[in-house]
Amino acid sequence: MPVLRIYCTNTWPRLVDACENAMRHVLAEAVQRVQEQGCVAVQSYGTHWTCLLPQHGPGRKHERPIVLADWQRDIVATHPGDFVRGLFHSDGCRVANRVTVGGREYVYPRYLFANESADIMGLCRWALDLLGVAWRMNHRNSLSVARRQSVALLDRYVGPKS
Repeated sequence: MPVLRIYCTNTWPRLVDACENAMRHVLAEAVQRVQEQGCVAVQSYGTHWTCLLPQHGPGRKHERPIVLADWQRDIVATHPGDFVRGLFHSDGCRVANRVTVGGREYVYPRYLFANESADIMGLCRWALDLLGVAWRMNHRNSLSVARRQSVALLDRYVGPKS
């Protein structure tokens, strides 16, 4: 029977709770937590996980196509903030960026998102565009959100990991 297993760091206990709640809300009747060194695996067995997550497959995700099914695309288009929150909570961060210009140091918040999958990077850019968040690629596998208004928008949708 298929199992959905999501590994979460012990550092963010509310994310672990949110992961378990999401599994229960979507499909699972029973969700288990398996404590491991430094992390917890939140898992549920169910025959329909592969229907809900058709992107699953053998091999590394950056070496195979990651494409949303039409029904998934419709959901993301309706709720891009939830999608972006999941992306940034898994593969992103909010940092204090420090720059020195003309001998003066400036500190401002910035979001970074990195992923080796070009498809996942494209989905992130698409969802950010739907939200009206300005972003720029700062490397082939990472993007930055640094404009004050866009950081404020992401603060509304992403929030702290806590």
